[in-house]
Amino acid sequence: MTLTTTPVRDGKASPTGATPVLSVRDLRVSFPSEAGPVEAVRGVSFDLLPGRTLGIVGESGSGKSATAMGVMGLLPPTAELHGQVLLGGQNLIGLDDRALSRVRGRSIGMVFQDPLSALTPIFSVGRLLSDALRVHQGLSKKAAWEQAVELLDLVGIPDPRHRSSAFPHEFSGGMRQRVVIALAIANRPSVLVADEPTTALDVTVQAQILDVLRLAQRETGAGLVLITHDLGVVAGHADDVAVMYAGRFVEKTDVHSLFRRPTMPYTVRLLAAVPTVDGGVRRPLVSIGGEPPALADLSDGCPFASRCALALDACRTEEPELRHVTGHGDVACLRAAEVADGTLDPAGDAAPVDRQPGTVSAGLGDGDGNGDVVLRVEDLVKTFPVTKGAFLKRRVGTLHAVNGVSFELRAGETLGLVGESGSGKTTTLMEVLRLRRPEGGRIEIAGGEVGATTATDAGTGSNTRTGTGADPRTGTRTGTRTGPAAGRARNLRHDVQIVMQDPLGALDPRLPVHELLAEPLRAVGRDRDAIRSRVNELLTLVGLDPAVSDRFPAALSGGQRQRVGIARALATGPRLLALDEPLSALDVSVQAGVINLLGRLKRELGLAYLMVAHDLAVVRYICDRIAVMYLGHIVETGDTETLFSYPKHPYTRALLSAIPIPDPERERTRERIVLKGEQPSATDLPRGCVFIDRCPLYRLADDDVRERCRTERPEPTPVPGQPGHTYACHAA
Repeated sequence: MTLTTTPVRDGKASPTGATPVLSVRDLRVSFPSEAGPVEAVRGVSFDLLPGRTLGIVGESGSGKSATAMGVMGLLPPTAELHGQVLLGGQNLIGLDDRALSRVRGRSIGMVFQDPLSALTPIFSVGRLLSDALRVHQGLSKKAAWEQAVELLDLVGIPDPRHRSSAFPHEFSGGMRQRVVIALAIANRPSVLVADEPTTALDVTVQAQILDVLRLAQRETGAGLVLITHDLGVVAGHADDVAVMYAGRFVEKTDVHSLFRRPTMPYTVRLLAAVPTVDGGVRRPLVSIGGEPPALADLSDGCPFASRCALALDACRTEEPELRHVTGHGDVACLRAAEVADGTLDPAGDAAPVDRQPGTVSAGLGDGDGNGDVVLRVEDLVKTFPVTKGAFLKRRVGTLHAVNGVSFELRAGETLGLVGESGSGKTTTLMEVLRLRRPEGGRIEIAGGEVGATTATDAGTGSNTRTGTGADPRTGTRTGTRTGPAAGRARNLRHDVQIVMQDPLGALDPRLPVHELLAEPLRAVGRDRDAIRSRVNELLTLVGLDPAVSDRFPAALSGGQRQRVGIARALATGPRLLALDEPLSALDVSVQAGVINLLGRLKRELGLAYLMVAHDLAVVRYICDRIAVMYLGHIVETGDTETLFSYPKHPYTRALLSAIPIPDPERERTRERIVLKGEQPSATDLPRGCVFIDRCPLYRLADDDVRERCRTERPEPTPVPGQPGHTYACHAA
């Protein structure tokens, strides 16, 4: 596979007046709960034309996935479903499972969010595809298998005939999603439904999958319902957009009108919360105040009224219906006409949620780089054994997760580690958090080398330990350790804390917020009065009302849980925070508030952030410097704006060009570099450049340079006139 440069979208669409391939009328979905029926979908209607893409966007809980599952007939038996879903003139609502099974996979296909869960693990991918073909087309085994191989080739699986015998767990996440797309289009359906098809994927893999999805749509002529929270993806791939809130559409129009002049205040706030950095200018992020309403007992009036800066008294007594706005589309807002004609500012005068003194409105990436060195990593090496055998395991190889990584991080600065999954980002982060001597190289925190021993330690033998050591999140000890080395590790634990990716998984669900914050304080010996005072101080610091201290994590929103996680990390007064994908589990509106919070805390407390993330738009907004990793090596590093504006390494260029831009005009006309193929295994690294298998410059280089690429590992090369900007490439 080669690396190619392609435009994002060909701009083709179905002719006006085409007959819809899918018509949904007054779709309603409800689920039983202790508080009463939850109205997850309330009267959704739309038409899907052949060859066109309808993007459905909104916060978590708005009803997007429930709409998709209702259309597909995949809701649980307890759900109540009403309305019409017309596919080829047939109403799918009311059909039994046997009748729906004849429709699903033949006339309508679905691409699920988690490809591993969507594929049967005990069957090979070729078997899965051939069975889908035989069920609906009555083909012979041989004919179905040949078509399965052709489908794998169509969606870009390398060596499809050989890989057709592989099982799902032997594929990477991107390749599994390609197989799911192949399953969805196997019988050339007229409708495709894609529910968050790129959520868990790297930005480069996301670009590949979206190209495959577009190819699948072009091959089948199908209409596509694309459900996503990424407004950049919508800008580049949707023809029409429906914005959902509280179970219903609140704005529906073509993609260009929506991004050019959003009319519903909720849509305006969604767009204002997306991190977008152009030419180094960071505009303020405005998050949506308050929380989405509970759908078990909706009050009268507009569900968005309590969060809307333009709400009138009438908005609280009457829920507006979707009304057509001339020159725009359909909007559910009493003041839509005023917004559409420009006489009213849809953003209103509301400020961001994080209305604390010193709120960051210009992003986090503003460190001056002149603070003290908090973290220094030199030639870090980490390997893992590759074993074989069920009972008597034997070592058959070595996985080189991190290989010679070096960087510095200063107080008041944010360093982002970026790259595809398997590049070594998280392993590097965890090696810092282990606070033990690394396998190779050295780690220095706050001026002290991690894991260093002294003559006293070695001579007295006092460094003994029982139990399992310390929890890297809190410093809570589960064993007993004595000696000077233990004291140094305990002190370092105060200086280094982590904010986890999943706030719900990182917090003990059995403890209320007060206990969650008090636990690390008890571990460092604070008394009861000091703990009570510090807990209130921490809640105020992260912008939470002290009233939440009695609540359990399950009773908090995603943004509130992440703020509690940040408060817990700050409890012991650390100097360094490790941020492990801290925003990936959050809605874009909640994400904006947490970004503002992290920026304020960095300024007020002088913290240093070491951040691992795959959302490069967020990385550009947050980070002062970036280190790009590939197969355990740093291939380019530099100041954020310099690296984004003048990338030197071909891998960096591919990463940056794959970032979706929430602007339809720019997203559909720019050229993008799409990486083909998969990242090779770290168990068998090339002798020379680790990027050689996927590098476009290698194919264009002369023989001397190609020989160096094959045999010589490139060393970091400084870029003249750009201090701190280095890259490791012979051909660049």
